[in-house]
Amino acid sequence: MIIRKIALLFSFTLLAVAPIYPTSAESLGNLAQYPPNQVDLTITTLPDGSPKLEPTDITLLSGNYYRLNIACPDVRDDLTGWRVEFSEFLRNAHLRLVTVGDIEVHLQGLTFHAIECDEIGSAKVSFVPIKPGSFPLYVGNVPLAVGRPMGEAGVQTKGKFTIGTLIVE
Repeated sequence: MIIRKIALLFSFTLLAVAPIYPTSAESLGNLAQYPPNQVDLTITTLPDGSPKLEPTDITLLSGNYYRLNIACPDVRDDLTGWRVEFSEFLRNAHLRLVTVGDIEVHLQGLTFHAIECDEIGSAKVSFVPIKPGSFPLYVGNVPLAVGRPMGEAGVQTKGKFTIGTLIVE
């Protein structure tokens, strides 16, 4: 009788401390399944010298693989170019590949600070958004254009800029 009570007490103790989580995890599959969903972003210059984004808001689904195609069709030089920053979004995404012209940079999760369009051209960024939320997409003057040091981060408030939104659902 005592052995039966001890066995019963032991089994209740195991149930109480046993993890509630499943013992095996299932993969959701390849999060970077080729081909990526193509998303186009065009940055043009308005008559007043401000950047115009088309579209201004981009909606993405968490866990899907995307390629953001950034086109700058009317940039003339370094001082009229546009800087593109979306670092808050990139901190919440798995970055796979950055392509500028014919050069591909395979990153496997690392990040970068900004893309500057100071010549007519395009860049592509391939990623998997991980965390849902609303993230700013800054497009504005290259810091040098507004008298700031090259490489400076953030909104160049003395220059021309606009802020779009990357929405991850």
